[in-house]
Amino acid sequence: MAAQAYLFTGPEFGAKGDKIDSIKADLKKRLGDVEFSTCYVSENPVSEVVSTLQSGSLFSASSCVVYREAELIKKKDDVGALSEWLASASDSQNVLILVSDEISVDKKLEEIVPKQNRQIFWEISEDRKNAWIRDFFSKNGFGIEDDAVSLILDMVEGDTLSLRTECSRFLYCFRPGATITAGDVENILSHNREENAFTLFDAMVETGLSAEKRLENSLSIVQKIMMTKNSSPVPLIAGLASCFRKLGLWHSLHSGPVSEAVLKKNGFLSKKAIAQYERAARIWSFAQASSITARLSAFDVEIRSAGSAFQNTLLFMLVYEMVMKNGSPCSKYVADF
Repeated sequence: MAAQAYLFTGPEFGAKGDKIDSIKADLKKRLGDVEFSTCYVSENPVSEVVSTLQSGSLFSASSCVVYREAELIKKKDDVGALSEWLASASDSQNVLILVSDEISVDKKLEEIVPKQNRQIFWEISEDRKNAWIRDFFSKNGFGIEDDAVSLILDMVEGDTLSLRTECSRFLYCFRPGATITAGDVENILSHNREENAFTLFDAMVETGLSAEKRLENSLSIVQKIMMTKNSSPVPLIAGLASCFRKLGLWHSLHSGPVSEAVLKKNGFLSKKAIAQYERAARIWSFAQASSITARLSAFDVEIRSAGSAFQNTLLFMLVYEMVMKNGSPCSKYVADF
């Protein structure tokens, strides 16, 4: 069996995660011992991942690497290294799963993966999300009111992984047979919401608030994220970069008339997402969104070299620049002695 490569893109984390799990389960069933690992392009260079795939595992029949943030693989040498590994690994049972939360990756990278092994996981429509929530509670022996479904959709990211995570909270708080109300949703989700890059971005663009208040709310979320166990700024920066790349795409699409079908094709599927990026586009221009995306890429390197003692300070400064200065860097004071 030759080495296998897969490419899974798109914002539907739940179905995408299920697909990856099914590949892992199949490998384990066929080969027995398999060494699984997850790497990030921002943390693990392509050369390191290729070396892992080439050497394999001393104790397992196969190595399976899930390589996230694949949209960041753009250098010709990196794409070439992955292509060469695939071409030369005819007798290998190792597997590479390239993953991106974006809709697409670099065309040359996409082309090294067999067409049958590529899949875009689109965010499900509003109607399907509504049905998904009702079905989840019904299967677990609960009822749910219409207003409660609507409130969950307003408060939770639209992918099924987020919906499953948040809806599962109710299973531990109520007895089977209960009917979940809007008040229950407010009590459970408002006090237990897990903050991440996407809730931070939402706070940055919250409507009806002054920039100062948006900054205050945003810094509170950053602080909450960084206080969690095993917190790291890397996923936070990667998530924000994804949001601002998407904002750049939004501006590009709106350079002329744009239809709902075109928005959906480019990943703006839900009314909530469309409203969010409409607000964001009023705050940051295309140039500012591009500048912030570049700043986030540079910041990723900067924060790694700064050490953990200064991470929070640097993150706070970054958020200040984005919210209060629309992405412009803070001026540096140089003492004149």
